[in-house]
Amino acid sequence: MQFASSVADSATAVASFTPCLQLRSETLLIDRGQGFESDYQAVDTAVIELTFDYDGVRVPASEARCATEPRSAPGRDPRAESQARRILEAFGAIDLGNLDDCATIPGSQANYAVHLDGDLDALCAFGVHAIPRLRALGWRVDVADDYPCQVVAEGRWYAELEGQDDRNWFELQLGVEVEGERVDLLPFLLEQIETRGSLAALASAHKRPFAVPVGERRYMLVPLDRLQAIARVLQELYDVEGPGAQGGVRLTDGAHGLLDQLDDAFGAGRLDWGSDGGCRDRVRRLSPRPPQPVEPPHGLQATLRPYQEEGLAFLQNLRAHGAGALLADDMGLGKTLQAIAHIVKERESGRMQRPALIIAPTSLVGNWQREFAKFAPQLDIAVYHGPRRQQARGKIATADVVITTYGLVNRERTLFESQPFYLQVLDEAHMIKNARSQAHQACKAIEAEYRICLSGTPVENNLDELWAMFDFVMPGLLGDAARFRTAFRYPIERDGNEERMATLRQRVSPFVLRRLKSNVASELPPKTEILRMVELRGEQRDLYESIRLAGHAAVRKAVKEKGIAASTIDILGALMKLRQVCCDPRLVRVGHEPQTAPSAKLDLLFSLVPRMLTEGRRILVFSQFTTMLALIAAGLKDRGIPWVSLTGATTNRQAAVDAFQGGQAGVFLISLKAGGTGLNLTRADTVIHFDPWWNPAAQSQATDRAYRIGQERAVFVYQLIAAGSVEERMMNLQRHKQALADQLLDGANDRSVELSEEQVDDLFAPLA
Repeated sequence: MQFASSVADSATAVASFTPCLQLRSETLLIDRGQGFESDYQAVDTAVIELTFDYDGVRVPASEARCATEPRSAPGRDPRAESQARRILEAFGAIDLGNLDDCATIPGSQANYAVHLDGDLDALCAFGVHAIPRLRALGWRVDVADDYPCQVVAEGRWYAELEGQDDRNWFELQLGVEVEGERVDLLPFLLEQIETRGSLAALASAHKRPFAVPVGERRYMLVPLDRLQAIARVLQELYDVEGPGAQGGVRLTDGAHGLLDQLDDAFGAGRLDWGSDGGCRDRVRRLSPRPPQPVEPPHGLQATLRPYQEEGLAFLQNLRAHGAGALLADDMGLGKTLQAIAHIVKERESGRMQRPALIIAPTSLVGNWQREFAKFAPQLDIAVYHGPRRQQARGKIATADVVITTYGLVNRERTLFESQPFYLQVLDEAHMIKNARSQAHQACKAIEAEYRICLSGTPVENNLDELWAMFDFVMPGLLGDAARFRTAFRYPIERDGNEERMATLRQRVSPFVLRRLKSNVASELPPKTEILRMVELRGEQRDLYESIRLAGHAAVRKAVKEKGIAASTIDILGALMKLRQVCCDPRLVRVGHEPQTAPSAKLDLLFSLVPRMLTEGRRILVFSQFTTMLALIAAGLKDRGIPWVSLTGATTNRQAAVDAFQGGQAGVFLISLKAGGTGLNLTRADTVIHFDPWWNPAAQSQATDRAYRIGQERAVFVYQLIAAGSVEERMMNLQRHKQALADQLLDGANDRSVELSEEQVDDLFAPLA
């Protein structure tokens, strides 16, 4: 404004003085040579011819530079002309007379250049900012038709969203309406991404509005903040989903936040979406907001805790929108029960006209079968597993629920691919974390309307595992594997890019429900009991059966010879061997040779403990067998996990307690007799009973080492039970014959309790 006043003053002194500009395109000769050698190259760029109008007479600014002329020159005002040049140069114009390496072509009257390198943004900025202000100061400005940058006023932006054949895919178009004509801007913007690598980086580097072409030599300037917001959205869509078939960019119904960002970039109501057939509502329907509460199904034989009701509502909400789900609750929060509640709800609503398919690790098949029998006994369950699975083949199409394993789905792909399912549930879904694995491919090939993953550890090693799960649950949500690595995994894992992490979290958040025990502790009782069933397999199962047969025969012989009351020691001895096999075959000798078969329980323990420790949990592991604790200790040592131990052989009990309480070790191994009472271990929040102690009072006393006054965290108690074995049978017996269970399973030798032969036969029954 200081320049404007100066010109006004000059205009007052010389009333007939008017600066005149003509902007046109012209060829300049620019010396690109090095050193003393000249190398003039012709460059087409925007030039300015500055003249001064004195009462209708035009005087070229380059003619007889009046700044050096005496004041007596007729009709000239050197002060006003000099001030006009300063104003023009203040807007960025370059005086060609001051450049040694630039020359005009013969006959040219140009004396200024707008920009020598042809920067469209600079040319447009001059047109937008300089020309209106110069005209406001009374200058005469003419713009030739061949001027390379005709600036038009910013028009009304529009966006279009078109649904594709796949119900989860859409294509976005973005443009502007200029003088009544729609101009599609996505081709230009996407070209910038492809050629420059990052439109967002380009926008961030700019210090002035960005010139966007809207016709031949016509440009519209986009404000920098708006360009940056548009750039973020388009870059995100382009990096993950890629270009669309119609020239736009693709997006999924998980990209709800990006549409909101587009709206925010233009301000409320300034982006015209027109009629999109409800596509925008379909994209935005899954925005991360709490789902509406859902009434638990009437047929569910369980009372859901509040957070489990939220889990049911989460699954129901996504089902209503045709989307898959990842239920990633921490271990022990009841993912199985929430999934069962969801299935029962779908069955009662009449929506589930086809079976639900449960795919689980082999060791959890029995657990699913038991949980359905307990919580939803009205459902028809077909278990396709084991040597007699062919008997269940005919029920696969008609059952309410089919339970099978990852191994069988892979080995019998033809069977499962030929049967469409309503719902497909993957338990321990990290089993498909490798997208190239046969398990992943086999599960993905099954036809199902909805898919659910259950996993307390959706990411164990890297973000590719998360991509693999979503490739199953919501194919395409995170783009293909290569784009995902470039857009998310590498920036997050290698560079610690928090913005990319926030973007990824926003994209997947509508489809993931993750609660830690610490998050829902206020809703849990002070102590939560968790039963983990383990299937005995292979050599361990064979050893159990051989010892069971021999033990049962010996017990029957003793009962026949001495009677049931006098055979208690024989019964307890045979049961002890079976219990040891359930823990680890190495605890048992057959003849003179120790056994070397693997232990299913030990494998489960070493899958639980590392994950619990990473969650900050402190663990007590109880076992009746000190030899079992020694095997566990060896495994912890091999894995580099610090531990302390307390058995009858421990000479300094307090040192072990202090080491645990002080945080030097995260695992405390304790034998029943040595540590069942008299210890205060309030730093522990997790108790694992490796083998059942059968006497509920003794087990409660052991648990109370952590669950006592001074404990500030919820305590979770895990019982590891060999499914179908003597351990599970004794637990059932405990419920009905409490006195008998206390005696037999605690190792007591009370001959006053009599056993029936039917009860003995049940204890020694074969594995299911």
